[in-house]
Amino acid sequence: MLESKRWSIKNVDGPSPFELAMMVLSLVSVVIVLTITFGKLDAETNKVLLYIDTTICMIFMTKFFHGLFKARNKAFYFRHHWIDFVASIPAIEALRIARIFQILRVIRLIRMSRSLLIPLLRQRKQSTLASLLVAMVLILATASVLILLVESTESSANIQTAEQAIWWALVTISTVGYGDFYPVSTVGHIIGGLVIISGVSFFGVISGYMASVFVAPDEQERNEAQEAQAAHKAEINTKLEQALERMEQNQQQMIEEIATLRNQLDQRK
Repeated sequence: MLESKRWSIKNVDGPSPFELAMMVLSLVSVVIVLTITFGKLDAETNKVLLYIDTTICMIFMTKFFHGLFKARNKAFYFRHHWIDFVASIPAIEALRIARIFQILRVIRLIRMSRSLLIPLLRQRKQSTLASLLVAMVLILATASVLILLVESTESSANIQTAEQAIWWALVTISTVGYGDFYPVSTVGHIIGGLVIISGVSFFGVISGYMASVFVAPDEQERNEAQEAQAAHKAEINTKLEQALERMEQNQQQMIEEIATLRNQLDQRK
């Protein structure tokens, strides 16, 4: 019961950055499944979409087991997140529609929360990681599908399969320029330029994030430093109070001794 209350109170404050990222990826996955089911695309484009959806499934599966490993009450966690596990199975396409429940759950959390920006600002590192994860998946997915659709109409194109399109997207976003696969159409060149710009921005953000991780102290370190500083101040205040108390005792003792000496002098006179 305590674990249940703790879980609900935590989520009433608002969804975490990773929960929002999973909601976006769930929405993308649902769109991919609907496109594969009802769209009239060629076999290679469908294969690209399946690869992308399988990658999203792996991300969902990793998050589920990570949350299960960290949960104190694993039975409670599994009871409330079993739909996430079912929706993460890549081999059964019909179960992927279950990700709609994850989208609805996060939307409910957003409606229950008083503010969405405050949790994101408080958890800047998680927000950065979640944004990078979503950006990487979206850029690779969009670039692979678009370049395959555009280049498939060109007779001299060398990007003809799903694997070649995904490899080209990975090489281009990393700005490596391997050169084994490249677009030959004008639209393909435009897509490649946009992917290169996105890749430069993407890895620039990663470099800044890694620098902040190694240079700037994280929230836990700041809290520990503040607690240590507060404990040090409390210890100093305690020692000062003890010193003042001893001084007052010594002063009182000196006053009593002076009074005794005066009495002795008066008696001798």
